[in-house]
Amino acid sequence: MASVHEYKRLENSIVSKVKGAAIAVAEGIAGVFKGLVSFVTRRYTVVFVPHSEKKVYNLHVTVFSMCCFLLVVAGILGAFFWYGASYNDARSVLANKDSRLKEVQASLDQLRDETALLLREARGFENALSTTLSALGADIGGNNNKAASGDLSSFFDIRETPEGLLQEVDDVRRLSAYLSRAVDPVKEIGTLLDSQSALLTEIPSIWPIKGGIGHISFFFGQNENPFTGQYYIHKGIDLSTYRSGDPVVVTADGQVVTIDYDEGFGNYVIVKHKHGYYTRYAHLLSSRVKVGQRVQQGDVIGLIGNTGLSTGPHLHYEVHIGSDVVDPYKYINIRSSIARQKR
Repeated sequence: MASVHEYKRLENSIVSKVKGAAIAVAEGIAGVFKGLVSFVTRRYTVVFVPHSEKKVYNLHVTVFSMCCFLLVVAGILGAFFWYGASYNDARSVLANKDSRLKEVQASLDQLRDETALLLREARGFENALSTTLSALGADIGGNNNKAASGDLSSFFDIRETPEGLLQEVDDVRRLSAYLSRAVDPVKEIGTLLDSQSALLTEIPSIWPIKGGIGHISFFFGQNENPFTGQYYIHKGIDLSTYRSGDPVVVTADGQVVTIDYDEGFGNYVIVKHKHGYYTRYAHLLSSRVKVGQRVQQGDVIGLIGNTGLSTGPHLHYEVHIGSDVVDPYKYINIRSSIARQKR
């Protein structure tokens, strides 16, 4: 029993000490707050005494109000410096933007110059294309035939766009639309030129001696026979290089149908072409093809010689249409005539 009472007394003693310590801490904290409140509520009087005999002004302040005033002043100063730093940053950003804007403006000016140059070139292109299309009987659709006047009035009549776009953008859009309409006629021209090129390879239209060398020593038609001295009809043209051995080329695509020797023509080759054409190459030194062989315009079929009834090395060249003999010179000049027309 004695031990129980001793534990009880010890417990009561500990509780009393803890309670006393808690009360002492609370009283200390309360004292600190009371002292702090007493300090911040302490009143001071600021006296403004004028140098004249006017009324003296008394300003009653507390520590709390002074602290609030100092905080407000500090906040204002801090905001001032912060806004000042922000203004400097913004000023630097604006200067950078201004520099970039000047660069963009310079690029835009260059773009406008290039656009103006492009439009001038487009006018030249339009005039050339319109002339070509008129010659071929074609036209660019959607222009109401204005392109034929060499004017492009629907394109170069520039107006401000409702969306407020740059004039140059509208120019380029109109140019793009015009070029889109020009695609089909240009394709037609290409097709026509391809057809023309194919036709020129199917008819005898080139010089029959490789490299275009030599000259015509005897023309087609009525001539004096060099052996009899009598006039007769020469059914071809004679071409001479003053020597034997120069290569003779076929003047159109075709097929070799005859390789033979004749007392008059000597060694000769006949080639059959499309559209009823035949060509004969006579007085050859030798041939370089076989009967039935397919040949293309410009292929070598033999060498200039002096075989048969001949006064010297030359090529006798004939062009036949069916059973009719025609002047080969007119066909040799086809390509040069077309070239002159294009110029």
